[in-house]
Amino acid sequence: MAHFDTEYQRLEASYSDSPPGEENPLMHVPEGAKSQWHHIENLDLYVYNLHQKNGFTCMLLGEIFELVQLLFVVGFTVFLANCVDYDILFANKFVNHTDSSKVTLPDAFLPVDVCSARIRDNAFVIFVLIISGVFWLHRLVKFIYNVCCYWEIRAFYINALKMTMVRRLPYATWQEVQARIVEIQKEHQICIHKKELTELDIYHRILRFKNYMVAMVNKSLLPVRFRLPGLEESVFYTRGLKYNFELIFFWGPGSLFENEWSLKPEYKRGGNRLELADRLASRILWIGIANLLLCPVILVWQILYAFFSYTEVIKREPGSLGARCWSLYGRCYLRHFNELDHELMSRLSKGYKPASKYMNCFLSPLLTVVAKNVAFFAGSLLAVLIALTIYDEDVLSVEHVLSSITLLGVCITVCRSFIPDKHMVFCPEQLLRVILAHIHYMPDHWQGNAHKYETRDQFSQLFQYKAVFILEELISPVVTPIILIFCLRRKSLEIIDFFRNFTVEVVGVGDTCSFAQMDIRQHGHPAWMSAGKTEASIYQQAEDGKTELSLMHFAITNPQWQPPQETTHFISQLKERVHREAAGASSDTHPLSLSESEPRSLVANLLAGPSTLTSIHFGHDSSLTNQAGLSDGASALRSLSPNSGSLHLRGSLNAAHTSTMSKAMAGSGTDARTVSSGSSAWEGQLTSLVLSEYASTEMSIHALYMHEVIRTLWHIFSIFDPAHSSSDFLSSPIPDEVRSEPNPRHFPRSHTFPTTVPSPSAIPTSASCMSSTTLGQEGAASNHSFGARGRVVKSARGVPMGGWAEEGQAARRHHETLPEESSEDDMPPHIHKVNAVCV
Repeated sequence: MAHFDTEYQRLEASYSDSPPGEENPLMHVPEGAKSQWHHIENLDLYVYNLHQKNGFTCMLLGEIFELVQLLFVVGFTVFLANCVDYDILFANKFVNHTDSSKVTLPDAFLPVDVCSARIRDNAFVIFVLIISGVFWLHRLVKFIYNVCCYWEIRAFYINALKMTMVRRLPYATWQEVQARIVEIQKEHQICIHKKELTELDIYHRILRFKNYMVAMVNKSLLPVRFRLPGLEESVFYTRGLKYNFELIFFWGPGSLFENEWSLKPEYKRGGNRLELADRLASRILWIGIANLLLCPVILVWQILYAFFSYTEVIKREPGSLGARCWSLYGRCYLRHFNELDHELMSRLSKGYKPASKYMNCFLSPLLTVVAKNVAFFAGSLLAVLIALTIYDEDVLSVEHVLSSITLLGVCITVCRSFIPDKHMVFCPEQLLRVILAHIHYMPDHWQGNAHKYETRDQFSQLFQYKAVFILEELISPVVTPIILIFCLRRKSLEIIDFFRNFTVEVVGVGDTCSFAQMDIRQHGHPAWMSAGKTEASIYQQAEDGKTELSLMHFAITNPQWQPPQETTHFISQLKERVHREAAGASSDTHPLSLSESEPRSLVANLLAGPSTLTSIHFGHDSSLTNQAGLSDGASALRSLSPNSGSLHLRGSLNAAHTSTMSKAMAGSGTDARTVSSGSSAWEGQLTSLVLSEYASTEMSIHALYMHEVIRTLWHIFSIFDPAHSSSDFLSSPIPDEVRSEPNPRHFPRSHTFPTTVPSPSAIPTSASCMSSTTLGQEGAASNHSFGARGRVVKSARGVPMGGWAEEGQAARRHHETLPEESSEDDMPPHIHKVNAVCV
């Protein structure tokens, strides 16, 4: 990261009357106006955590069980290693009984004196017990402190927010709690120096450190990337490594922050940056050495914890290791600025099924053949053993028969995971578009290359196997000190510059990451509809449209938020552009209305339409296709925003909520008395769910629309001046009129996701839809379909969302609505899994 010399900034609120030199901007309250909770540091964070843990009682039980779990793992492991006679347990040694010849379990336990003597004679066990005891005492002290704080937060909920722990809190959404915090600010002055508390202030105080981590990942400062011999560039980011990053930067001894809300003064000045970088590098070295010394203990703990946690799951569901999960790096890469944990997990959970379907497109044909034959042989042996067992149960008493049955069953289950359903038809391009609707971030060079293994490998860094996740956590104690000592130390100067250049002080909030301000002028990207509104250099720009998409997400999630004037101007222009695109749509792309469609249907109709990239044919005019792709998104957004004159997004949400409630009570068969006579808690839940559904839908369509816009702009730009590189486009605003020009080309690859995938070619390749039995061959063959300039032609035919098409029927531009996610049993009746082809 290049050095960009700027100064630490202080942002004054227009309504603030506080002195500019206040040392403790979060804890000082004018005398006489102090609240009984003013002494609690990070009040907002404790309030949020208690809400997410469903109240004080659930939190308390969870903390107690964590302490007991640690004692159990250590004590049970020491007992198994030193106090069990395995010769008796395995019947290698006989036990003399006076009353019975049957061996019991207590017979295998060693006497107490023998057990204690074996523990005292083992130095490694003593060392592990000492380290575990110190760690457990640390957790106990932390538990006592948290209980005291959460007890006061409990009183805060009951007395200030007027919410009980049992009846109200489990059914209250965070938006309801947040609205009450904003309302009681004037009465209790929980945030000092501000007459009014905004939603953004609360998010900043809760997500202060997480916003820094998201920004560092966005600017490719973290995590460390490396390339192993013979392998592609990979990312290693585990919970242990994340813990060390936070320890170094935020809260550990000698960290960059002097408390929970303020960066140390010396890191705010650029004069001694080299000295501070050397100090940081030295601190990283010592922490790396400490990790190296504790590596054996941590490694043993990781192995034991994984064994106790996953053994029962693997026995019950052997295929669970073949399932996938969002990686820790993926969660940070895909996270918006100012996005709370539950908001992120809700969004990624909605994208889990399409992401799994997409990754299942790439089953290896070679592995499929091997798996089929291994499953046949294993099944044959298992069938014989089961038949013999049915004939005579004494067969089970034969040595290793029961173990053989278990292992053969596991083998068959694993093999089945590599055998695809022969009736499935996968459409990678369409699935990738469904994924984008939920995760919101995706390198644009993936579009049009979804069928390639290069795209699949890059996406697997975000969406990895559960087995890979477990393996990375197991080897983390070994790899973490290597990364700290040999990789992170080299970036110490860049880290110092990052915290100085991208830290601002907000009155009533403290020091926070400047990217979290979502300021288009300071951190906007001209390629993401911020041309003419941003003054940011390349170093200051957030990559992948992070600023713009985070702004839209926050505005939609918090419709009552009053953004600054410049931000309001950006949202207003975007809404005007949406309505202009919708008004200019052709007759076959009529806007959808809320009375015709539910939120998921809006997304389904948009996703089912031909995307811009999948409908490009070089050699003839494709401007109508591009306009249709943009008009689909604009029409859907317009249907969610009936109030075109509103500068904020809350109008569309309120209209959506009103329409849905009226439908629920009048036309859906639901008794109006049932809806209106319920408890206030359930009414609040219903209202919040409706608003949340529409907010999620609106954000999904915004993400798709903005990706389509910038992709179209780049296509047109490359036609006018093909000699220029993508970086020229990223720094040059493109007028809106250019969008209607023909023959666009491929969009540049992302800066934060480097790849060696070539640009698209003008030679036709395979279709975006393919059967599961031919996808591997198609993906391999497509690599040979590039011309000298690397252009590609794709089919203009679309398919329904989720990658399904009817046999013998071409996918139409407009079709009946489909759910956003569905299992095979939940599919609409007019969609069938067939062995069809998509051309």
